[in-house]
Amino acid sequence: MRPGEVVVTVQQVRTLIDEQFPEWSALPITPQPLTGTDNALFRLGDSLTARLPRAPWAVDQVTTDATWLPRLAPHLPVPIPVPIALGGPGGDYPWPWTVVPWLDGRNPETGQDLADLAVDLAGFVHAMIGIDPMGGPVKEGIQRGVPLAQRDELTRRSIAALGDRIDRRAVTAAWDEATAVDEWSGPPVWLHGDLLAGNLLVDRGRLTGVIDFGALGRGDPAVEVRPGWSLFDARARAAYREALGFDEATWVRGWAWMLSGSLYWLADLWDSISPTDRDDTLRHIDHIVRHRHD
Repeated sequence: MRPGEVVVTVQQVRTLIDEQFPEWSALPITPQPLTGTDNALFRLGDSLTARLPRAPWAVDQVTTDATWLPRLAPHLPVPIPVPIALGGPGGDYPWPWTVVPWLDGRNPETGQDLADLAVDLAGFVHAMIGIDPMGGPVKEGIQRGVPLAQRDELTRRSIAALGDRIDRRAVTAAWDEATAVDEWSGPPVWLHGDLLAGNLLVDRGRLTGVIDFGALGRGDPAVEVRPGWSLFDARARAAYREALGFDEATWVRGWAWMLSGSLYWLADLWDSISPTDRDDTLRHIDHIVRHRHD
């Protein structure tokens, strides 16, 4: 566990439900496998999910979800977890939390034929991009969706810190190439920002839902290229690229975001992650660098 993280138990959730939403007290509570670091999920009966932040940095998402997801959902082609109830601190649980609908589906897995999913997901991205800004939050600092120039110092520092563990010359050349392309010239658009396999739901190869909007905001749509490098094989990546229809510069910024994020994560956590995670990330970095022009 990282500093600030808490373990959320079934008994804590039972107490919160009994005290704040007694109409659901009779529903069974089933903990769900942890697939991320930010939230603990508990299924309530057959149709509801309690979603509780596990760390201080995840608390703001409660308000963000409650504010924006109801406004985005009508414009999207698949369901998203729009909060239907907002809970507060209680017992020894310290933060606000939400109850959302349970969305059916399974996470996609590498090795499957994901070409149809790629096309569906591109449709979801286009729908997000096309939603009216509505004054939504704009990405800033080094968050996903800001200009690559704002990640330049951090990325080069990560390359230097990794030293001979990576092919510094090849990685630097790739990063130089990416930072030389045009930045996004349009207005900041709505982004999911974290289209990992664990945040996608599928049934028989088709997209049925998108969850976890913790990176929600407005910015450069290049970050939505991420599944092309984190999930899809070459065939599905080609289908995704064609369906997205992004120009060359946006596609380049997209793989650069994946490269930057992987370099920073690896450099920052080298001493605390497992050898398997290190090797997987090193292979991922090498794959992007070698196949970025495919």
